[in-house]
Amino acid sequence: MKKDDYGLFPMFVDISEKKAVVIGAGKIASRRIRTLSEFTANITVVADRVDETVRKMAAEGILTLHERAYRREDLYGADIVIAGTDDKNLNSEIYSVCKCLGILVNVISDRKKCDFHFPGVVKRENLVIGVNAGGRDHRLARETRERIEEMMGGQEE
Repeated sequence: MKKDDYGLFPMFVDISEKKAVVIGAGKIASRRIRTLSEFTANITVVADRVDETVRKMAAEGILTLHERAYRREDLYGADIVIAGTDDKNLNSEIYSVCKCLGILVNVISDRKKCDFHFPGVVKRENLVIGVNAGGRDHRLARETRERIEEMMGGQEE
């Protein structure tokens, strides 16, 4: 069997004390940041352009925001990294540095450069449900997550 034939193992991990670093703060990165904030208070975002939602989260003390260009040392001490810039070469550089440093990394724009994938998450108190289609069918994963939310009484605020 080839690597792609196996699929992803659904593993729920305690990241409450892990340092998450997100490089980029656009639309997709902003969604990832909101999801992460449900599971850890140790989030650092580095971006020269920042989505208003991320700026508001920083003002509320939910995350640390550095409004500037990425520097390699931003990754030092990170446990997980999200590379979410609109620069493919920069995302590849972040991926390479993370691999050398042994940091789990997710490159938003390249499923082959992901040690982990972000599932669609439904969270109700201690119940957490993750939906993932291996980065191949985002529509199916989204629709499945939405059906689960409906079944559980709508999206939580």
